Amino acid sequence: MCCGRLSLGLEAMLEGGFELPRRGEARRAGREVLRDSIFVQLRDDILRGRFSRGESLVELKLASQYGVSRTPIREAIRQLEIEGLVRYLPNRGVVVEGITTQDVEDIFVIREHLEGLVARWAAARVTPEELKKLHEVLELQEFYVAKDDVHQITVLDTEFHRLLLEASKSKSLRYALGSMLDYVEQARLRSLSVPGRIHDSVREHKSILEAVEAGDSEEAARLIAKHMKNARNNLLRFVTEQEKKDNSHEDS
Repeated sequence: MCCGRLSLGLEAMLEGGFELPRRGEARRAGREVLRDSIFVQLRDDILRGRFSRGESLVELKLASQYGVSRTPIREAIRQLEIEGLVRYLPNRGVVVEGITTQDVEDIFVIREHLEGLVARWAAARVTPEELKKLHEVLELQEFYVAKDDVHQITVLDTEFHRLLLEASKSKSLRYALGSMLDYVEQARLRSLSVPGRIHDSVREHKSILEAVEAGDSEEAARLIAKHMKNARNNLLRFVTEQEKKDNSHEDS
């Protein structure tokens, strides 16, 4: 191509109003991507229990741990403070707040109502292909229950509820429920370790799926509400015990 003339494709883009990003804009966009990435990593590490409740978050240490400068760490911590996952304490700095008993209670009360709609609409709108996927997940859950594999059961539990959500065909419900499972993932993993809970949970999933497959919206909604109450009660027992341990450590 002659260096004195633009290619036809580039000429067309420029005539159509295409603009190359300015250097400053590109740098700004890169900083925002890095900040968001560090925020997600930090948030997930808190929710998964890699940072204990009450543990101090030191910018310099975190910057070294995540391989970045202190600026994206500081911005991520500000966002975590807005979300209530960390808080600032005088003479201690930023400490992990994590998920509290009240958080679990609130999340599951909200989920109980929203998941009722999910099950109700899924029973009316589910496709044969979606039913097939739900049965496959349930079969895998039964397989891993026999092996007492709590981690896999938790992963499949999330997938079962995600598939039901997809089957509801509701964008609004997907938006409303999207982040809630992330916020209780670690607590759910530990609560499902309670003897007998994984067996109960899978049996409850089986009953829900039978109602959805039968197109019984009312029964599906009733069963998933009961499932949410059982999960909430189990989680609250776990979180309450964890808070007692954390408070005893803070007092000692």
